Amino acid sequence: MEVASVAEGPTAASGVLRDAAGIGLAVGAFGLSYGAIAVASGFTVLQTCALSALMFTGASQFALVGVTGGGGSLVAGALTALLLGGRNALYGLRLSSLLRVHGARRAVAAQFVIDESAAMGLARGRAGFWATGVAVFACWNAGTAAGALGGEALSDPSAFGLDAAAPAAFFALLAPRLVGRSARTTALAAAAAALIAAPLTPAGVPVLVAALVALR
Repeated sequence: MEVASVAEGPTAASGVLRDAAGIGLAVGAFGLSYGAIAVASGFTVLQTCALSALMFTGASQFALVGVTGGGGSLVAGALTALLLGGRNALYGLRLSSLLRVHGARRAVAAQFVIDESAAMGLARGRAGFWATGVAVFACWNAGTAAGALGGEALSDPSAFGLDAAAPAAFFALLAPRLVGRSARTTALAAAAAALIAAPLTPAGVPVLVAALVALR
């Protein structure tokens, strides 16, 4: 399927920038939550900000802090994050013919491959990809820093419910994707597998079990 052509000119460019900025601000609000949740889960402000700058994939980050904050091992959290982030590799394959970048720009483009930039790139062309990638990266990292600093300032994060916020936020990210009978059936099967594994395995492993069931 060919990428739809994008209208040229100042009006089209300003529309792309406006849409990218709106997406960035919306994602930045989630960054505030992630920063506070990560600190409440035991990560330092520096570790929290480093994850946003280097990992830069929201669902995977929420999964990592959720698993480790719930008592799971760092290995289990990292594997869960890796499974969720694997979809970005598929986006990259789809976007490679559109972006046509090489060398250092290819590495930068790979860092910006996320749900929002992929969608904008396929719909609005290269300008949509780059504008959205930059906007989301800037807003997500700014939100992360603000949330982490705010979370660190709280003497008892659990008093505000932040200790339970990671799974709630992760569910909020997942819920809109449960469209259609197949998706809902898969989610129920994965949840059942996790519940069965919970009393039998160490913390964090049930999440991996659920992820493996969902991939089948």
